Amino acid sequence: MIERISPPGVPAPRGPYSPAVRAGDFIFVSGQVPVDPGTQQLVSGDVRDETRQTLTNIMRILDGCGAAFSDVVKCQVFLADGKDFAAMNEVYAEFFGEAKPTRTTLMPGMANAAPTVVRVGLPSPASKWKSTRWRTGRRKRGSSKPLHAAC
Repeated sequence: MIERISPPGVPAPRGPYSPAVRAGDFIFVSGQVPVDPGTQQLVSGDVRDETRQTLTNIMRILDGCGAAFSDVVKCQVFLADGKDFAAMNEVYAEFFGEAKPTRTTLMPGMANAAPTVVRVGLPSPASKWKSTRWRTGRRKRGSSKPLHAAC
C-alpha cells in the first residue's frame, strides 16, 4: 500500500512529486530547499537562514507523517560552497541535538559532486519505533513492528 502525504504548512511541490510517501512501514520525504511555505518563495540570506528554513520544512513534513528528527537515520546535505560547512553544521546541530543520524555532505570540489543552484537541500531518511495505526501514523497498541520513515 502506498500513500502520498502532503502535510499542511509545507512548501508546495515544484514539480510532479509528493512531499512524502508512505510505502508499507517506510516514509520517504522528498529533498527540501529553503522555500517559505507562506510565500512559496526561496528564502535568501546566509546559509544559516537557508539551512534553518530547509530543516523547518523537513520538520513540518516529518511531523505531518508522525515522525520527528529523533527518528531520522540518514541525511544528505548538498552545499554550493564548502565555506558554508561550519555555518550549516551549527544550525543542523540545533535541530538534531543528540539524535545524530548518519550523514553525507557533498559540495563542489569533491569527486563527482555537481554544483547546485540552491545552496542547501536535505533529504533525510528516518526510522520510527512507536505505536502507530496504518495510514494515520498510528498502529495498534502493543505492536512491536517498526514504522520506518525516510525523509
